[in-house]
Amino acid sequence: MLANFLGKSKPINFIILLSVFICLFLFTTLPIYLGQDFQFKLVFEVAGLIALFLFLFFFYNFVVTKNNLTFDNSYAFFVFTVLLAFFLPLINNYKTLTIILLYILFLRKIYSLKSPKKILQKLFDSGFWLSILFILEPFTAMFAILIYAGIFVHQKPVINRLIAPLIGFACPLIIYFTYCFWQDQLYVFTNLFYFNSFKSLLLYSKNNFNWIIILIIILSVVSIIMKSPKTLSVNNSFKKSWLLLLLNFTISLFFALLIPNKNGSEMLFLLFPASVICANGIELIKNNIIKNVVLSVLILSLVVFLFLL
Repeated sequence: MLANFLGKSKPINFIILLSVFICLFLFTTLPIYLGQDFQFKLVFEVAGLIALFLFLFFFYNFVVTKNNLTFDNSYAFFVFTVLLAFFLPLINNYKTLTIILLYILFLRKIYSLKSPKKILQKLFDSGFWLSILFILEPFTAMFAILIYAGIFVHQKPVINRLIAPLIGFACPLIIYFTYCFWQDQLYVFTNLFYFNSFKSLLLYSKNNFNWIIILIIILSVVSIIMKSPKTLSVNNSFKKSWLLLLLNFTISLFFALLIPNKNGSEMLFLLFPASVICANGIELIKNNIIKNVVLSVLILSLVVFLFLL
């Protein structure tokens, strides 16, 4: 049933999955606000969070469909929605959602490099979005590797293309430096370039996130093993996008492992490549019964985590 429902990419699939997610969000978030005195400020805060979710889902779906990262189905959006729901206790704040939205906007420019249109503008924009991410979370600087990988994979690495991301990256930094200088807070700017020492490679046993991470990694690795042999044997645009997805997944995993202050939200950077990779693995399963089992296991895991743990 699930396999048939998600087997095609239809607007109704997007609407239903989004509606279910919003209901889960309200279910997990409203108890926090019900314990407080009613204020219109709280209503606007919840409405603002829902609006950010809408933008996040829209741009995610746009990146996947526009760049043909999967076949014509809703598996990627379903997996992304389920995986994101695991982290609902951590993403009911503006900063986390804004960072993830900026990350998706950054990835939108990277994966669109497959098209020869407006290459310099895309590269400038990718550096621009990464710079804003860097200001909010300095450790995201490691995703610069993805920009230059995109250039080498999809386009010719000529000098103006190599410089464009650097110019885009510099623009927000110059503005931020000027603001900090004007406010006599240059130390805030310079602190961006001092990374804390790595505290631990251990993850989130205190918050029951270990098994979620294991689930994501297992599904992704199995999908990579299933998809890669056939994909890498053919020289086409999807092969190049697949290589970027694998690199995106690897960088995101190292980002989550190496970032000093871990609370689980850094795993959100892994959800885009993991969901697309898993969707490509699910597409290869020809037996609908097995597909339904895999999709049902994801839903059951979410229910157990949100309602029983």
